Amino acid sequence: MKILVIGPGGREHALVRALLRDPLVTEVHAAPGNAGIARDVPCHPVKAEDPAAVTALAAELGADLVVVGPEAPLAAGVADALRDAGVLVYGPGREAAELEASKAFAKQIMAAGEVPTAMAKIASTPEEAREALEAFGAPHVVKDDGLAAGKGVVVTDSIEEAQAHAEACIAAGGRVLIEEFLDGPEVSLFAVCDGERAVALEPAQDFKRIFDGDAGPNTGGMGAYTPLPWAPEGLVEEIMDRVVAPTLRVMRERGTPFIGTLFCGLALTSRGLRVIEFNVRFGDPETQAVLARLETPLGQLLSRAAAGDLAESERLEWAPGYAVDVVMAAENYPDTPRKGDVITGIEDAEALEGVSVLHAGTALAGQDVVAAGGRVLAVVGRGDTLQEARDRAYAGVKAIRWEGAQNRADIAGAALAGTIRVTGPVGRRAEAGDDAGRGAQIPAGHDDNQAKEAGL
Repeated sequence: MKILVIGPGGREHALVRALLRDPLVTEVHAAPGNAGIARDVPCHPVKAEDPAAVTALAAELGADLVVVGPEAPLAAGVADALRDAGVLVYGPGREAAELEASKAFAKQIMAAGEVPTAMAKIASTPEEAREALEAFGAPHVVKDDGLAAGKGVVVTDSIEEAQAHAEACIAAGGRVLIEEFLDGPEVSLFAVCDGERAVALEPAQDFKRIFDGDAGPNTGGMGAYTPLPWAPEGLVEEIMDRVVAPTLRVMRERGTPFIGTLFCGLALTSRGLRVIEFNVRFGDPETQAVLARLETPLGQLLSRAAAGDLAESERLEWAPGYAVDVVMAAENYPDTPRKGDVITGIEDAEALEGVSVLHAGTALAGQDVVAAGGRVLAVVGRGDTLQEARDRAYAGVKAIRWEGAQNRADIAGAALAGTIRVTGPVGRRAEAGDDAGRGAQIPAGHDDNQAKEAGL
């Protein structure tokens, strides 16, 4: 099986590495790739968001499967163009990709499927935004309605900061979501979907803010770990039953079946499970940790999903132990990251036991690997325990150097300290019939009148 991976980042490097472990995968190509991916497989200088160019490359290579990594190509209709050309593709079409491209659309689908989520209002004017912010109160949650590469969300106690972000989003795209704040720990879960059926990967937890202690602005993610030693029993089953299955059903009924990875960003709140957001592809940086432990052949799994042929009882195999990845970012990320600095020590890091390095924002300058983006590398550590995996990841980080490199020092720290608490009815506790866990399929505020106000 020959597979083409579309995208330039760390997620795509993780996909490439996992696909290369599949015994039935004979070739992997990438477009456009990056400096690290180019060391593993052939890369092609094709713009990922260009449906015609991607389709032409797939035909030229004779690809048996195309895996689309980032959200932008999916929103641009790359998967549609490939399917129209008769190419097997893993990734949703443009209409199905609206689950990520429009948070308002995602809320509409969640309402139709009675998927538990946060109360929200859509604002198209500064006045509507202010009214919603005052109604929900602090902490204020403001989300750009469109694609923002993980950086379109502001959570703040300052109503003026929230209002400023809302007005910037409105000025740029026309509308913004104002949501209630969800308490409790956050979880990321990927579901591999074939339009009707789905299989869950191991849940992970990522770290979105730039600085230790969850300080500073949101980023695309500064690290992740998996599995979650504190996760309630039955959590994955509840997510699949209450979130993934109804979402797939609604998407299928409206004529836009979802084929690809449904990335569920969730909060385990004091009132039970709630969806924060959907993404329509593997998440970054969770993918780097999750796929490090996957033993099921990935190419065969994604091929079955793309063909609508997942087994009803599909089960995945996982290596024992834990995986932790720590993102190394460029100076001044997430604002205007400094680029062009030569990176050293990658080979030293990968020579360490249980350590691998996945490239994101890198490029080649002659024989040198240089920083070429905001999030530059993800250093992955694997170990028998979470502590061992974390120690190995940070040992790899210590071996790598470039001017201005920055990283968080507390990835998985709270899990190791035992300070993460799930207080609400989640997992097995939710199955006991607790009204807060099973009853609030759509939280208060998603009644017909508010849905009309919100444009849902």
